[in-house]
Formats: sequence, C-alpha cells, structure tokens
Amino acid sequence: MFSCNCNNGCIGLSVIASIIIGVIAAFLQITAAIVVTPAFLWVLFGIAVGYLAITLIAVALLRGNGLRSCVCRILPAVFIGILGTVLAAVILLAITFAATSIVGAIITGALLFFFALLISATVCLVTCAAGCSDSN
Repeated sequence: MFSCNCNNGCIGLSVIASIIIGVIAAFLQITAAIVVTPAFLWVLFGIAVGYLAITLIAVALLRGNGLRSCVCRILPAVFIGILGTVLAAVILLAITFAATSIVGAIITGALLFFFALLISATVCLVTCAAGCSDSN
C-alpha cells in the first residue's frame, strides 16, 4: 500500500473556505453588489475544462510516484469542483435570471463555491505531490 504525508485537514479547510466564498457571492448577487456577466461565466467554464485536461495529464504522471493513496483522497474534491463549476456555468449561461433573483443568486453562489473548491483542492493536490505535510 502506498503512503504519503498528506495533510488530511487540507480538503476540510478547502470546503469550509469554499462555503464561505459561495455564501458571500450569493449575498452580493442578491443585493446586486456584483453582476456576473456571460464573459465571466465563459472564463470559469474554460478554466474548469482546462483543469480537467491538466488533471488527466498530472494524474498520469503522478501514477507511478508512490502517491496513489494521497492523490486518490484529493481527486474527488477536484472533480466535484470541476463538474460543479461546469454545470453551474452552463445553467447560468442557458437561463437568464433577474439581477436580484434568489435562484440566480443561489446558482451564482454555487458556481463560486465550486470554483473555489476547484482551486483550493488543486492546492491540496500540489502540496501532496510536493511531499509537504503540516509537521514540516
């Protein structure tokens, strides 16, 4: 069995930070303090699809490095972030919501939650691949 020194709390912290970001984004959207434009949605969609391709390559390269158990614990969070970002972006691109729509604000909050999860889980993955742990 492979082992590594992954920080087990990294994904937990990523989820908590992502929830906070998503709630703040939904609140700002419902109060019309921010407006999510289609260009922003296309950028997030493209970043998520790009991450999917890069993750495929990175996992193929990391496969033989003895980091399998570590990577296998982090990858579900990365994939949830990717798929959630793509799905929320497609929904917001396909359906026009009013600026202060509650449903639109919830989906915008979910979009930014998933995107923040994608980024922070990738940081956890890179930290794991680098062999860093919280004891160093």
